[in-house]
Amino acid sequence: MSTTPYLIFTGRAEDALEHYRAALGGDVEIARYNSAPDGSPVSSDWADKVMHGLLNSPLGNVGAMDAPPDRAGTPGDNFSIGIRTEDEAQAAAAFSKLADGGSVIMPFEKTFFAKKFGMCADKFGIKWMVQVE
Repeated sequence: MSTTPYLIFTGRAEDALEHYRAALGGDVEIARYNSAPDGSPVSSDWADKVMHGLLNSPLGNVGAMDAPPDRAGTPGDNFSIGIRTEDEAQAAAAFSKLADGGSVIMPFEKTFFAKKFGMCADKFGIKWMVQVE
């Protein structure tokens, strides 16, 4: 299991990832909303925005995405901590415990990009994304 800080922007995720790449080195991977199957959670004018981006740096990884302004948070509050694992039971237990006393933003379930994925805010207001690869 690994954790990755995940930053949420309202249209500038690609610029941010390139800035961090220039500062930290490494390679950037980007998946855009237009690669999602029908039923994307964003409007068509967001098709070229970053659905998922990852800077793989020798100094550590940083994830980023673009979200519509009503879902992105405000600077300083626009992040989540991402957990990735291949162990579904471990991920389910972590998600359940993190969401306990907090709120589920996206249920922990199968998606087109992961065996299971879910988002929650813990009882301290910290947002988490848990993914089974």
